[in-house]
Amino acid sequence: MLKRTVFISSPCSLSVRLRQLVIRDAVSGETVSRPLEDIGFLVLEHQQITATVTVFQELIEHNAAVIICNAAHMPAGMCTSFSGNTVQQEVVQYQISMSLPLRKRLWQQIVQAKIYNQMCVLRLLGRNYSLLKKEFREVRSGDATNREGIAAKIYWRELFQQADFVRERFGDVPNNLLNYGYAVLRAGITRALVGSGLLPVIGIHHSNKYNSFCLADDIMEPYRPFVDLMTMAVIERHTEIPSDLTPQIKGELLQILTMDCCFQRNRRPLMIALSQTTASLVRCIKAEAQKIDYPEPIEEDEVSALDQ
Repeated sequence: MLKRTVFISSPCSLSVRLRQLVIRDAVSGETVSRPLEDIGFLVLEHQQITATVTVFQELIEHNAAVIICNAAHMPAGMCTSFSGNTVQQEVVQYQISMSLPLRKRLWQQIVQAKIYNQMCVLRLLGRNYSLLKKEFREVRSGDATNREGIAAKIYWRELFQQADFVRERFGDVPNNLLNYGYAVLRAGITRALVGSGLLPVIGIHHSNKYNSFCLADDIMEPYRPFVDLMTMAVIERHTEIPSDLTPQIKGELLQILTMDCCFQRNRRPLMIALSQTTASLVRCIKAEAQKIDYPEPIEEDEVSALDQ
Protein backbone atom coordinates (compact mmCIF):
# COMPACT_ATOMS: atom_id res chain seq x y z
CA MET A 1 0.00 0.00 0.00
CA LEU A 2 1.28 3.46 -0.87
CA LYS A 3 1.86 5.41 2.33
CA ARG A 4 1.17 9.09 2.88
CA THR A 5 3.75 11.77 3.64
CA VAL A 6 2.52 14.26 6.26
CA PHE A 7 4.37 17.61 6.27
CA ILE A 8 3.88 20.00 9.21
CA SER A 9 5.43 23.48 9.03
CA SER A 10 3.45 25.49 11.61
CA PRO A 11 3.07 25.45 15.42
CA CYS A 12 0.84 22.58 16.53
CA SER A 13 0.46 19.74 19.00
CA LEU A 14 0.38 16.07 18.04
CA SER A 15 -1.37 13.26 19.85
CA VAL A 16 -2.92 9.86 19.13
CA ARG A 17 -6.57 8.94 19.52
CA LEU A 18 -8.35 5.84 18.25
CA ARG A 19 -5.38 4.92 16.03
CA GLN A 20 -5.43 8.34 14.41
CA LEU A 21 -2.70 10.97 14.43
CA VAL A 22 -4.44 14.10 15.75
CA ILE A 23 -2.92 17.43 14.66
CA ARG A 24 -4.12 20.47 16.61
CA ASP A 25 -3.23 23.92 15.28
CA ALA A 26 -1.66 26.00 18.06
CA VAL A 27 -3.17 29.25 16.75
CA SER A 28 -6.69 28.42 15.60
CA GLY A 29 -7.25 25.37 17.76
CA GLU A 30 -8.58 23.45 14.73
CA THR A 31 -7.80 19.75 14.54
CA VAL A 32 -7.36 17.27 11.72
CA SER A 33 -6.62 13.55 11.96
CA ARG A 34 -4.91 10.97 9.78
CA PRO A 35 -5.00 7.16 10.18
CA LEU A 36 -1.66 5.96 11.57
CA GLU A 37 -1.62 2.99 9.20
CA ASP A 38 -1.70 5.35 6.20
CA ILE A 39 1.39 7.35 7.24
CA GLY A 40 4.78 6.42 5.84
CA PHE A 41 6.62 9.63 6.68
CA LEU A 42 5.96 12.46 9.11
CA VAL A 43 8.06 15.59 8.50
CA LEU A 44 8.26 17.97 11.47
CA GLU A 45 9.65 21.28 10.27
CA HIS A 46 8.59 23.88 12.82
CA GLN A 47 10.44 24.44 16.11
CA GLN A 48 7.18 24.89 18.04
CA ILE A 49 5.68 21.47 17.38
CA THR A 50 4.94 19.42 20.49
CA ALA A 51 4.13 15.71 20.56
CA THR A 52 3.47 13.00 23.11
CA VAL A 53 5.77 9.99 23.38
CA THR A 54 2.81 7.89 22.26
CA VAL A 55 2.90 9.63 18.88
CA PHE A 56 6.43 8.39 18.20
CA GLN A 57 5.71 4.97 19.67
CA GLU A 58 2.63 4.41 17.51
CA LEU A 59 4.25 5.71 14.32
CA ILE A 60 7.29 3.50 14.85
CA GLU A 61 5.08 0.46 15.42
CA HIS A 62 3.42 1.23 12.08
CA ASN A 63 6.89 1.37 10.46
CA ALA A 64 6.59 5.09 9.76
CA ALA A 65 9.65 7.34 9.69
CA VAL A 66 9.59 10.63 11.58
CA ILE A 67 11.88 13.25 10.00
CA ILE A 68 12.88 16.13 12.29
CA CYS A 69 14.16 19.39 10.78
CA ASN A 70 16.62 21.83 12.35
CA ALA A 71 16.39 25.60 12.82
CA ALA A 72 17.36 26.07 9.17
CA HIS A 73 14.33 23.94 8.19
CA MET A 74 16.51 21.18 6.74
CA PRO A 75 16.08 17.48 7.71
CA ALA A 76 18.49 16.84 10.58
CA GLY A 77 17.47 13.49 12.05
CA MET A 78 15.03 10.64 11.93
CA CYS A 79 13.18 8.23 14.22
CA THR A 80 12.46 4.78 12.84
CA SER A 81 11.82 1.26 14.08
CA PHE A 82 14.61 -0.97 15.40
CA SER A 83 12.81 -4.06 14.13
CA GLY A 84 10.64 -3.76 11.07
CA ASN A 85 10.96 -7.37 9.96
CA THR A 86 10.01 -10.69 11.61
CA VAL A 87 13.24 -12.45 10.61
CA GLN A 88 15.60 -9.56 11.27
CA GLN A 89 18.05 -11.60 13.36
CA GLU A 90 18.63 -14.01 10.47
CA VAL A 91 18.97 -11.22 7.91
CA VAL A 92 21.39 -9.27 10.10
CA GLN A 93 23.60 -12.34 10.53
CA TYR A 94 23.88 -12.63 6.74
CA GLN A 95 24.52 -8.88 6.51
CA ILE A 96 27.34 -8.99 9.06
CA SER A 97 28.90 -11.99 7.32
CA MET A 98 29.10 -10.39 3.85
CA SER A 99 32.44 -11.22 2.26
CA LEU A 100 34.68 -8.55 0.74
CA PRO A 101 34.23 -9.93 -2.83
CA LEU A 102 30.44 -9.75 -2.40
CA ARG A 103 30.65 -6.16 -1.13
CA LYS A 104 32.80 -5.18 -4.09
CA ARG A 105 30.45 -6.86 -6.55
CA LEU A 106 27.41 -5.17 -5.05
CA TRP A 107 29.11 -1.76 -5.05
CA GLN A 108 29.99 -2.25 -8.72
CA GLN A 109 26.29 -2.84 -9.45
CA ILE A 110 25.28 0.22 -7.45
CA VAL A 111 27.70 2.50 -9.29
CA GLN A 112 26.64 1.11 -12.65
CA ALA A 113 22.97 1.66 -11.81
CA LYS A 114 23.70 5.22 -10.67
CA ILE A 115 25.56 6.16 -13.85
CA TYR A 116 22.89 4.50 -15.97
CA ASN A 117 20.15 6.52 -14.30
CA GLN A 118 22.22 9.67 -14.71
CA MET A 119 22.30 8.94 -18.43
CA CYS A 120 18.53 8.48 -18.39
CA VAL A 121 18.02 11.85 -16.70
CA LEU A 122 20.28 13.65 -19.15
CA ARG A 123 18.47 12.06 -22.07
CA LEU A 124 15.07 13.00 -20.65
CA LEU A 125 16.20 16.61 -20.38
CA GLY A 126 17.70 16.71 -23.84
CA ARG A 127 21.28 16.86 -22.57
CA ASN A 128 24.33 15.06 -23.94
CA TYR A 129 24.61 11.73 -22.15
CA SER A 130 26.99 9.98 -24.56
CA LEU A 131 30.11 10.81 -22.52
CA LEU A 132 28.77 8.76 -19.61
CA LYS A 133 28.55 5.56 -21.65
CA LYS A 134 32.29 5.01 -21.40
CA GLU A 135 32.28 5.44 -17.62
CA PHE A 136 29.31 3.08 -17.28
CA ARG A 137 31.05 0.33 -19.23
CA GLU A 138 34.34 0.68 -17.35
CA VAL A 139 33.02 0.24 -13.80
CA ARG A 140 35.01 -2.57 -12.22
CA SER A 141 34.57 -4.60 -9.04
CA GLY A 142 34.46 -2.21 -6.09
CA ASP A 143 34.71 0.67 -8.59
CA ALA A 144 38.46 0.47 -8.20
CA THR A 145 39.07 3.17 -10.84
CA ASN A 146 36.51 5.61 -9.38
CA ARG A 147 34.22 5.75 -12.41
CA GLU A 148 31.55 7.16 -10.09
CA GLY A 149 33.58 10.29 -9.37
CA ILE A 150 34.60 10.81 -12.99
CA ALA A 151 31.03 10.34 -14.19
CA ALA A 152 29.77 12.81 -11.56
CA LYS A 153 31.93 15.63 -12.96
CA ILE A 154 30.56 15.01 -16.44
CA TYR A 155 27.01 14.62 -15.22
CA TRP A 156 26.79 17.85 -13.17
CA ARG A 157 28.35 19.86 -15.97
CA GLU A 158 25.83 18.56 -18.49
CA LEU A 159 22.84 18.67 -16.15
CA PHE A 160 23.15 22.34 -15.18
CA GLN A 161 25.06 23.42 -18.29
CA GLN A 162 27.70 25.02 -16.08
CA ALA A 163 31.35 24.09 -16.43
CA ASP A 164 32.15 25.50 -12.97
CA PHE A 165 29.23 23.96 -11.05
CA VAL A 166 30.25 22.56 -7.65
CA ARG A 167 28.06 20.05 -5.83
CA GLU A 168 28.05 20.99 -2.14
CA ARG A 169 26.28 19.93 1.05
CA PHE A 170 25.46 23.59 1.62
CA GLY A 171 24.75 26.57 -0.60
CA ASP A 172 22.10 28.21 -2.71
CA VAL A 173 20.13 26.95 -5.71
CA PRO A 174 20.35 24.22 -6.85
CA ASN A 175 22.33 22.73 -3.94
CA ASN A 176 19.66 23.61 -1.38
CA LEU A 177 17.03 21.81 -3.46
CA LEU A 178 19.23 18.77 -3.97
CA ASN A 179 20.16 18.58 -0.29
CA TYR A 180 16.55 18.67 0.84
CA GLY A 181 15.51 16.06 -1.71
CA TYR A 182 18.42 13.76 -0.84
CA ALA A 183 17.57 13.99 2.86
CA VAL A 184 14.00 12.90 2.16
CA LEU A 185 15.26 10.10 -0.09
CA ARG A 186 17.70 8.95 2.61
CA ALA A 187 14.87 8.69 5.09
CA GLY A 188 12.83 6.67 2.61
CA ILE A 189 15.70 4.28 1.98
CA THR A 190 16.32 3.84 5.72
CA ARG A 191 12.67 3.00 6.31
CA ALA A 192 12.76 0.42 3.49
CA LEU A 193 15.99 -1.14 4.81
CA VAL A 194 14.51 -1.58 8.28
CA GLY A 195 11.36 -3.03 6.74
CA SER A 196 13.52 -5.63 4.98
CA GLY A 197 15.29 -6.60 8.20
CA LEU A 198 18.59 -4.85 7.48
CA LEU A 199 20.65 -2.62 9.76
CA PRO A 200 21.24 0.78 8.09
CA VAL A 201 24.50 1.25 10.01
CA ILE A 202 26.35 -1.65 8.32
CA GLY A 203 27.32 -0.46 4.86
CA ILE A 204 28.58 -2.07 1.68
CA HIS A 205 30.98 0.69 0.63
CA HIS A 206 30.40 3.57 3.05
CA SER A 207 32.05 2.86 6.41
CA ASN A 208 32.43 6.15 8.31
CA LYS A 209 32.31 5.30 12.02
CA TYR A 210 30.34 8.49 12.68
CA ASN A 211 27.64 7.62 10.14
CA SER A 212 24.62 5.68 11.42
CA PHE A 213 23.19 5.26 7.91
CA CYS A 214 26.07 3.83 5.88
CA LEU A 215 23.92 1.24 4.12
CA ALA A 216 21.26 3.84 3.31
CA ASP A 217 23.95 6.03 1.74
CA ASP A 218 25.08 3.05 -0.35
CA ILE A 219 21.69 1.95 -1.59
CA MET A 220 20.36 5.44 -2.33
CA GLU A 221 23.05 6.27 -4.90
CA PRO A 222 21.12 5.09 -8.01
CA TYR A 223 18.04 6.90 -6.68
CA ARG A 224 19.77 10.28 -6.51
CA PRO A 225 19.08 11.00 -10.21
CA PHE A 226 15.35 10.88 -9.40
CA VAL A 227 15.88 13.78 -7.00
CA ASP A 228 17.94 15.56 -9.65
CA LEU A 229 15.10 15.20 -12.12
CA MET A 230 12.59 16.49 -9.56
CA THR A 231 14.91 19.41 -8.79
CA MET A 232 15.05 20.41 -12.45
CA ALA A 233 11.25 20.34 -12.59
CA VAL A 234 11.01 22.59 -9.52
CA ILE A 235 13.51 25.06 -11.00
CA GLU A 236 11.51 25.17 -14.22
CA ARG A 237 8.23 25.88 -12.39
CA HIS A 238 9.56 28.76 -10.26
CA THR A 239 11.02 32.02 -11.53
CA GLU A 240 12.81 32.56 -8.22
CA ILE A 241 13.88 30.09 -5.53
CA PRO A 242 15.06 31.53 -2.19
CA SER A 243 17.95 30.11 -0.20
CA ASP A 244 15.49 29.37 2.59
CA LEU A 245 13.09 27.09 0.75
CA THR A 246 9.39 27.88 1.05
CA PRO A 247 6.87 25.30 2.34
CA GLN A 248 5.44 25.09 -1.18
CA ILE A 249 8.78 24.17 -2.72
CA LYS A 250 9.49 21.66 0.05
CA GLY A 251 6.08 20.15 -0.53
CA GLU A 252 6.95 19.71 -4.20
CA LEU A 253 10.25 18.02 -3.32
CA LEU A 254 8.44 15.65 -0.95
CA GLN A 255 6.61 14.33 -3.99
CA ILE A 256 9.79 12.42 -4.85
CA LEU A 257 8.44 9.54 -2.77
CA THR A 258 5.40 9.18 -5.05
CA MET A 259 7.26 9.82 -8.31
CA ASP A 260 6.72 7.12 -10.94
CA CYS A 261 9.61 4.87 -11.89
CA CYS A 262 10.01 1.81 -14.10
CA PHE A 263 10.95 -1.78 -13.27
CA GLN A 264 11.14 -3.63 -16.61
CA ARG A 265 7.99 -2.01 -18.05
CA ASN A 266 6.20 -1.98 -14.70
CA ARG A 267 5.41 1.46 -13.36
CA ARG A 268 5.23 2.01 -9.63
CA PRO A 269 5.69 4.83 -7.08
CA LEU A 270 9.23 5.33 -5.88
CA MET A 271 8.23 4.58 -2.28
CA ILE A 272 7.23 1.07 -3.36
CA ALA A 273 10.36 0.74 -5.50
CA LEU A 274 12.57 1.40 -2.47
CA SER A 275 11.17 -1.68 -0.73
CA GLN A 276 11.65 -3.77 -3.86
CA THR A 277 15.29 -2.70 -4.01
CA THR A 278 16.00 -3.48 -0.35
CA ALA A 279 14.23 -6.84 -0.61
CA SER A 280 16.43 -7.73 -3.58
CA LEU A 281 19.50 -6.72 -1.57
CA VAL A 282 18.52 -9.24 1.11
CA ARG A 283 18.28 -11.95 -1.56
CA CYS A 284 21.77 -11.03 -2.82
CA ILE A 285 23.22 -11.15 0.69
CA LYS A 286 21.64 -14.58 1.24
CA ALA A 287 23.00 -15.82 -2.14
CA GLU A 288 19.46 -16.24 -3.50
CA ALA A 289 20.01 -13.65 -6.25
CA GLN A 290 22.93 -12.08 -8.07
CA LYS A 291 21.72 -8.53 -8.72
CA ILE A 292 20.12 -5.66 -6.80
CA ASP A 293 16.90 -4.48 -8.43
CA TYR A 294 16.91 -0.78 -9.28
CA PRO A 295 14.29 1.18 -11.23
CA GLU A 296 14.81 3.62 -14.06
CA PRO A 297 13.31 7.12 -14.36
CA ILE A 298 11.98 6.53 -17.87
CA GLU A 299 9.83 4.04 -19.78
CA GLU A 300 11.33 0.74 -20.91
CA ASP A 301 10.99 1.51 -24.64
CA GLU A 302 12.97 4.72 -24.09
CA VAL A 303 15.71 2.96 -22.14
CA SER A 304 16.70 0.85 -25.12
CA ALA A 305 18.01 3.95 -26.88
CA LEU A 306 20.79 4.24 -24.30
CA ASP A 307 22.19 0.86 -25.31
CA GLN A 308 22.63 1.74 -28.95
